[in-house]
Amino acid sequence: MAKAVWPAGLGRQVLDTVDSTNAHALRMAPELRGPMWFLGLTQTAGRGRRARPWVSPRGNFYGTLLLHPQEPPETVALRSFAAALALRDAFVDITGLPDSFALKWPNDVLLNGAKVAGILLESSGAGGRVDHLAIGIGVNLIAHPDPSLIEAGAVPAVSLLSETGLRSRPRRFWMRWPPPMPGVRRSFKAAASRRCAPIGWLMPPVWARRSAPAPARRPARACSRPSTIRAT
Repeated sequence: MAKAVWPAGLGRQVLDTVDSTNAHALRMAPELRGPMWFLGLTQTAGRGRRARPWVSPRGNFYGTLLLHPQEPPETVALRSFAAALALRDAFVDITGLPDSFALKWPNDVLLNGAKVAGILLESSGAGGRVDHLAIGIGVNLIAHPDPSLIEAGAVPAVSLLSETGLRSRPRRFWMRWPPPMPGVRRSFKAAASRRCAPIGWLMPPVWARRSAPAPARRPARACSRPSTIRAT
């Protein structure tokens, strides 16, 4: 495997302990001019969608990519899809098991049908615009929540170690992340330039091939603000 090279112009910071990488990134956002990655080795107040607690033992991956988008909010929210695609590709890059990973759009990556990672978009801004976007990533590298902590009916959780026997350290996993992001992000920005297109149309064929089966539903529309982004 070729050694990953950190992209030029992309900052990074490693935090031994942090309340939440998303919260920290948004606190730092006004002082930053370019994109920045934050890696927390452990979180004391990690959270997922709908403010659910995210159990954060040391050894798993907790990271946030902070961006300063120029697009309207409905387009910014599509970054969740781009992040999921890149995250799934990082798993395949490390494991060599493309058939084992699927996407439960728009926020989860599944390993053998169970949740191994989640994505949370949060933002800050004023006047209806998104000035700063935090793309939070939580990955169960070596541990996963006890089944008793998971809501009834929710997708069960697994870890990369429990399902594949592979042990990846957070910093090593982190290095598989940055290279794919810009290209995937550009493809979504180009597609999203056609406002009010159905979200299903905005997904390239590669998304369909990597997605887990989902119940049929009326497609959401890009001109309505998706629920995957939460303003703060």
